[in-house]
Amino acid sequence: MVNCCGLITANKDPVPLKSIEVELEVRDHVATVVSTLNYENKEDKPLEAVFVFPLPGDAAVCHFSAQIGQTQIVAEVKEKQKAREEYDDALSSGQQAFLLEESEQSPDIFSLSVGSLPPGESASIRLDYVTELAVQADDGLRFCLPAVLNPRYQPLGSGGSGGVQVTSVPASLVPYSLSFSARVSSPRPISKVESSCSLDPLQYLNSEQTQATIKLAAGHKFDRDVELLIYYKDAHQPTAVVEAGQASAELGSLMGDPVVMVSLYPEFPQSVMSSVASCGEFVFLLDRSGSMDCPINNSKQQETRISSARDTLLLLLKSLPMGCYFNIYSFGSSYEHIFPKSVEYSQQTMEEALKKVGEMGANLGGTEILSPLQHIYSQSCIPSQPRQLFVFTDGEVGNTKQVLDLVKKNSGSHRCFSFGIGEGSSSALINGLAKEGGGHAQFITGTDRMQPKVMQSLRFALQPAVVDISVTWDLPKGVSVTVLSPPITALFQGQRSLIYAQLTGQSPKAAEGCVTVKYSLAGHPSQNQLRFSLKPAEDTGSTVHRLGARTLIRSLEMEERERRGQPDGGLKEKVVQLSVQSGVSSSFTAFIAVNKADGEAIQGPLVRRNIPIAWMGVPPINLCSFSTQNAMACGAPKMAFGVLRGLDLCGGAPTRGLSAIQMISEDIDPFKHKESTSITGIFSSLKKKIGISRKVRQKSMKIGLAAPNLLSKNNSDSVIPKQPPRDPLLQLVSLQQASGCWLLDPALSAALGKTSEEVDKSKPAPVNSDVWATVLALIWLHGFKKDAKEEWELLAMKAASWLRSQNAPCLTECVEAGNALLGCSMQKDVLGL
Repeated sequence: MVNCCGLITANKDPVPLKSIEVELEVRDHVATVVSTLNYENKEDKPLEAVFVFPLPGDAAVCHFSAQIGQTQIVAEVKEKQKAREEYDDALSSGQQAFLLEESEQSPDIFSLSVGSLPPGESASIRLDYVTELAVQADDGLRFCLPAVLNPRYQPLGSGGSGGVQVTSVPASLVPYSLSFSARVSSPRPISKVESSCSLDPLQYLNSEQTQATIKLAAGHKFDRDVELLIYYKDAHQPTAVVEAGQASAELGSLMGDPVVMVSLYPEFPQSVMSSVASCGEFVFLLDRSGSMDCPINNSKQQETRISSARDTLLLLLKSLPMGCYFNIYSFGSSYEHIFPKSVEYSQQTMEEALKKVGEMGANLGGTEILSPLQHIYSQSCIPSQPRQLFVFTDGEVGNTKQVLDLVKKNSGSHRCFSFGIGEGSSSALINGLAKEGGGHAQFITGTDRMQPKVMQSLRFALQPAVVDISVTWDLPKGVSVTVLSPPITALFQGQRSLIYAQLTGQSPKAAEGCVTVKYSLAGHPSQNQLRFSLKPAEDTGSTVHRLGARTLIRSLEMEERERRGQPDGGLKEKVVQLSVQSGVSSSFTAFIAVNKADGEAIQGPLVRRNIPIAWMGVPPINLCSFSTQNAMACGAPKMAFGVLRGLDLCGGAPTRGLSAIQMISEDIDPFKHKESTSITGIFSSLKKKIGISRKVRQKSMKIGLAAPNLLSKNNSDSVIPKQPPRDPLLQLVSLQQASGCWLLDPALSAALGKTSEEVDKSKPAPVNSDVWATVLALIWLHGFKKDAKEEWELLAMKAASWLRSQNAPCLTECVEAGNALLGCSMQKDVLGL
């Protein structure tokens, strides 16, 4: 009988992982992360523990070791199949072995196997990685330790057989602890560190405030990723860091030569930046899979990801410039579009789009993003209307590499702006979409509001496109450069561009180098130049080399996928060689460690234990092998587990979009069916009841994970939540016309908190009613919603532009009357007039 004391899963299996300790060191914008996973086998038989977990998609995993008693075993990087065979051979012969490998489908998922852990034995696994911190729109640097791994939707026929199996439990049931501490150092003072998690206070280590430590408060609940936003007092400056090659490596090789990391922050002329593009084709692609019905965060259970996305689309559509083109696509297991092709932005097309957006629910099933992207790219671009693609998803897809390859293939025809919604969205997908599409990525987690982040990206999209980008190097005689990074395809005001390069040859001690980035902006040729010392920095270890190696590995992997089935000049072999040489993981290699110390062979059959990880939604269901009994074991209260993913009513691809509450609304109690020993039986009855249409219309009901007995027919009325009152800002914005003006009507008066009589009576006699309405709306926005300016700034600029075009008389008198009515004191210039 298995001894079930200690940590156990929801299925009552003992969990040998006791705790995870994470130490983060941030130097300027580069992070080094050391994770220690502590295992203990409290069972009476030897175990193999398998833990599938997320890491940042751009992390360079560079160290893996195991400590058993006094013995430390450091893993080596080997070709993946060889590493797997070595691991299996070791277990077969009774040795301890440890294997760490990257998922073949997505570079942000890893699998760690701890083999032959004898009864009563403990082991500590150390895993190190380095990564750059992304610059946010507000100049903060974002570090994210993914603590949540939501199940990834794997479309049929996407080559997902090599995917890893994820064992997940609700965040509240994660049976191990996490401790997290960070040390931050920078040449510039640290002004603050923010987080979506509870932190102990920031501790400065010196009077200049250039070094500080911070800790995660005890009792992390695994209900969110651990996100840090680090702010320095001065704006980011261009820098170059040269790192000396390793003495043990061969000169002329990547690890033997110096490597430079260049960080560029382009500054564009203010005259160009103040003008907003009045053209473009804006394509919005919205995830409507079942998981989008989850709450956007834990503090606002009523606000779902899909409802927040609908509100965001309202702001976007109101902020678009007249003269542009647009379309809205949504996807799940299938995809839909509002218009057959992009249409010109007008009052009529805007109203039609908003009506359809208001009807959108998280009811399209799975997360098949590839097909709508293929359709969008098959549409011809509109001359003189640069295509801007906005992708909103919770990032729960399994075919990440396929999607990114498609975006890169079409990168010459568009810019892609991506938004990861909710905890656990795939950083590899969200960052990769923006990187390959020459756009910008944003993550909406914790208590973040989606709207300001999306509007910031719209500002980037409305910036003039930077074209003809080239990078040139000026180095001393005898020194040559090999650029490791892919070519720069996009530059944005204030956003960092990174270049890694290998420097070969000898240089004088005081030598300098220079890198110049040339580009064309709104028809004007521009350039940014950075001079730097070739003297290697101290105390960087091999961080820059590993980041450079990771960058080159990712480029070669993508090239290998593009040329798969064709002669590729041995790209896979190049990746394996580079990975082994640099000690950085790749999709073709794995870390392997075998305990070859003399000792008794471990006897008896191994028992496999899958270590669970937190998820924030509902785990996928496999109809072939999932009974109602299994549903209870997963912690599902009588099958009432929100959205039932993986269910197919049409015999096609699995869907995630049928909510359990729909069973109630269709008068079906799954526990009364003769065939109810399996979910398949329930749904054969469901098909008869509701037909086989894929697009089951969702009722406006929501269901939570912990809801008791919701499948009782008598309870069906009690689960309809009261709709929260509409946000006053969105109420006002919804009334704006496509041209930018507001109409004088009772709805506007109500949004302003006044009666129609009060508004009409205060209007100066000679002033046109639409001008009066628009001035009032602008005063209200500036006077009462200043803290949300990022959300409405673009539509207010459009309104001010419309007012200027009217050449309205008595505008000063109009603003004064508006101030008196609304109790404000706004000046004309503040309103943009």
